[in-house]
Amino acid sequence: MKVAAGTSLQALIERIGSEHVDRRLEIEVEHEAQLFGQGLIKFNLENVYVAPWILGQALKFAGLYGRARRNADQILVKKHSLAFANLPSAFDNFTILHISDLHADISIGAMRDLVSVVKGLHYDICVLTGDYRGRTYGPFDKSLEIVDELQAQLKGPVYGVLGNHDSIRMAPSMEAMGICMLFNECEPIARGRQRIFLAGVDDPHFYRADDIVKAASQIPADAFSILLAHTPEIYDRAMRAGFDLMLCGHTHGGQLCLPGGIPIKLQASVPRFIGAGLWRHGPMIGYTSAGAGTSLQPVRLNCPPEITLHTLRTEQL
Repeated sequence: MKVAAGTSLQALIERIGSEHVDRRLEIEVEHEAQLFGQGLIKFNLENVYVAPWILGQALKFAGLYGRARRNADQILVKKHSLAFANLPSAFDNFTILHISDLHADISIGAMRDLVSVVKGLHYDICVLTGDYRGRTYGPFDKSLEIVDELQAQLKGPVYGVLGNHDSIRMAPSMEAMGICMLFNECEPIARGRQRIFLAGVDDPHFYRADDIVKAASQIPADAFSILLAHTPEIYDRAMRAGFDLMLCGHTHGGQLCLPGGIPIKLQASVPRFIGAGLWRHGPMIGYTSAGAGTSLQPVRLNCPPEITLHTLRTEQL
């Protein structure tokens, strides 16, 4: 399909309200490229105009640029089995494909590999946890074209949320592709007469547009529930809202890591153990994806790009 970047926001306004859409658009216009303040961290490194050049030069000086470029283009498929006591029996062996942080227009090699890799995977639903565009502002047509190419290879229902790099103006085109975008909303997923609930919040990191209480209010108290969020920074609120599983991204796992996968820096206000991979907070299990794409430059060290297959299991008591 040809992506319509100028698709009207009217349908989205009617669904989630003009206040939400207007507030996000105002921030996009006035603050999306700012360096200090606004988000959950004080300094937005990715908005420094010369940051990509500095990063590239530093890696070249260290003799690591070629290796880092090659590493960024090879997608790793990770697999996890997650057991829950309250998972309905009909959802035993239910598998979720989790894809995050495409940054599609600056991660061309990784996107080419990703489109090829997903063709052979088996899963029940796919979830996308934000950051489809490379920069935090500017054009997004190229990113939407790549997302559309990826979507054509995905099977089953696809759900998504926006990240701090994304404009809300991208959402109508993504929904036209068949991606169900969640803005502090919840969707039931049925198997026979049993259901689980999938909720998604708008970006909590920069736009602070998340409303976990609103998303959770649509879920029965004893139901199994999953939260999609771009960033793990709301992990405590998600746990207190009663979610059983939280899927997120944003951190890139550090992107440039020391041997052993130790991140040099995480662009998120979270404890290190929540910065990448599988974690637990109270009764809630979480997973922070290292992402399929890259920020600033298409480079990675000791932190391969990934997509993840999460298979849910009914815990045997």
